[in-house]
Amino acid sequence: MKMHRLLLIAAMTLPFAVACKQEEAAPVKAEAPPVAVPTTKDEAAWNAYLTDVVKRNADGALSVYAYTLPAADSEDFAGSYERQLGEAQTAMMRGGVEGTLLAFGSPDSTKSADLAIAALEKAAPDSMKGVRVLFIGDAADSARVEAAVKPSGATYKFVEAK
Repeated sequence: MKMHRLLLIAAMTLPFAVACKQEEAAPVKAEAPPVAVPTTKDEAAWNAYLTDVVKRNADGALSVYAYTLPAADSEDFAGSYERQLGEAQTAMMRGGVEGTLLAFGSPDSTKSADLAIAALEKAAPDSMKGVRVLFIGDAADSARVEAAVKPSGATYKFVEAK
């Protein structure tokens, strides 16, 4: 009977031991180098850069919402701004879900900051606890965005686009 129990325990723990060994033996993937900040207003290059920054700062976020704009002098900038603003304001009015990351970025940091601030004005006080807001832009715009985030209860993070 005692031997039977020992064999049963050994049989039950063997899969766990094998799984641990497989995890240990798994090769470690090398992290890709960061995407460089574009030196032009090329929308595709900026989307690649912003996507890379968001991924590197997601830190286990359950969901990510990115509000990005094209360059301010691009065709239909005003339309893009209005669409993004409408989506962001609607999300802020609903309040935040813990584990969510909201990211704002653009080739035009000032316009991106304006978008974030206008959207966050719709958030009720303390309605975004557990939410993180990531602003990717110029240091000169960071304080304005951070001030807009504070009343919402969200956590603010800034990444300088340089």
